Amino acid sequence: MSLPLLLISSGIILFLAYKFYGNYVYKKFGLSDDKPAPSHEFNDGVDYEPSKPIVVLGHHFASIAGAGPIVGPIIAVTFGWIPAVIWILVGGIFFGAVHDLGSMAASLKTDGKSIGVIIRKQIGPKGKQLFILFSFSTLILVIGVFADIIAKTFISNPGVASASISFIFLAMAFGAVSKLVGNRKLAFILLSAVGVILMYLFVFVGIQFPIVLDYKIWILALLGYAFIASVTPVSLLLQPRDYLNSFLLYGMILAAVLGIFVANPEVKMSNEIIASSESLGYIFPVLFITIACGAISGFHSLVASGTTSKQLDKASDAKIVGFGGMLIESFLAIISVCAVIVLERGDYLNKLTGDGPVALFSSGLGGMISSLGIPEDFAIAFVALTVSAFALTTLDTCTRLARFTLQEYFEDLPQPAAKKIATNRYLSTSIVVGLSILLLVSGEFTTLWPIFGSANQLLAALALLTIAVWMIREKVNAWFVTIPMFFMFTVTLASLGLFAWRNFQDEVYVLSAIAAALFILAISLMVLATKSLKNEVKEPAKAL
Repeated sequence: MSLPLLLISSGIILFLAYKFYGNYVYKKFGLSDDKPAPSHEFNDGVDYEPSKPIVVLGHHFASIAGAGPIVGPIIAVTFGWIPAVIWILVGGIFFGAVHDLGSMAASLKTDGKSIGVIIRKQIGPKGKQLFILFSFSTLILVIGVFADIIAKTFISNPGVASASISFIFLAMAFGAVSKLVGNRKLAFILLSAVGVILMYLFVFVGIQFPIVLDYKIWILALLGYAFIASVTPVSLLLQPRDYLNSFLLYGMILAAVLGIFVANPEVKMSNEIIASSESLGYIFPVLFITIACGAISGFHSLVASGTTSKQLDKASDAKIVGFGGMLIESFLAIISVCAVIVLERGDYLNKLTGDGPVALFSSGLGGMISSLGIPEDFAIAFVALTVSAFALTTLDTCTRLARFTLQEYFEDLPQPAAKKIATNRYLSTSIVVGLSILLLVSGEFTTLWPIFGSANQLLAALALLTIAVWMIREKVNAWFVTIPMFFMFTVTLASLGLFAWRNFQDEVYVLSAIAAALFILAISLMVLATKSLKNEVKEPAKAL
């Protein structure tokens, strides 16, 4: 199969899935514009703020994408590119898009609250506490890891650092001016055009004027930025930065598609399917854990129910943002596969081990984009900058999400004074940033990275469980949720079991214990959900 044919067929499949299956799923979730969205009902100018669909899509897509749909698929090609492509398409349509839209729908019907609060309503307070503790710990780990990755990227590519910093100031100016523009459509279109042109200009300028700092200063600067991004109104920094950055990724996708069609490179990698890898393990369950964001990711449920649901102008916008955003990410994952299957399998494995997936993606895709007449060095730098920009987006979104989860954990305190202190956004964000700094100082995150895939997919399984319980209580046939839920629990539990046993044999008892703890957590929440549904028969619970 040629790369252009693979892109065309994948694009058609994803478009038809959005058109038909997306409509079916949206109707099943029972969303309606009859009631004002939480962004209007609880508008506080900080977290809850109604916004244009294209702006919310930019924020949501920029937040969920990060480096996930690039790194995961490229590593998964170790098992063969055909199983990777099949799971990206099947998983993205029937698993990830349902998961993302379902998380958003449940949040819209629960005052824009996160999955943790929804679990409390559907499964009980113990379920909420367990889930929030788990998701908060995972978010702290993600913040630490991404801060480390971005700092090291800035050190090795100082031009990327200066361009990224200029994007932040551009976003703040864009947010301030867009406030003045308001709902005037033509003015917003012109403002967007100017913002996108300046952003691409800053790419060139940033590369010409690099900023050089050491690792510790970058870490403090990045976490300081994350603090500010977490407490300021979404319309001032988070939303406009994500919106403008989304055009950076759209531009990369467009350039990649055009580059692939013009270059039309030969697919050199064989069609062989590898059942097991010495470095990764068996294709089941590792393939479904590794690809993650390109097909389904539990992190998406935290974004969909944490920040995105608070910005939707109306419920009907959820389809394009939730379902559509996931399918765009799946298409990006297909492009990631295309970037590496132009190599022989031996070359691919050597470069994956030596250079890493991001460098492999940048060089592969940059080479194809250069066929458009763009200097190859600039094309490679542009791709690397795009990946780094979205890693920074993940960092600031994770910080805000961690703040949300911490506030929601203490919102049930009976004492009003204690509740007010515990849910203060400045204090909560300070705790999040402080714990992230401690994690980076200790260096523990480098040891825990291999378990992130399993933890992330466990979040997806738990989110699907919550959505399924809600729908069953609403007397809706939830087969399209329960089938992905059972599959993801099977994959996650199998992965955690194998991971725990392998590390126990290798005498890495800490990782073995963590995997076992996650395994027990998943089983515990399943038991709590089953009990809550049994109690429903005796005393029906209130619907969302």
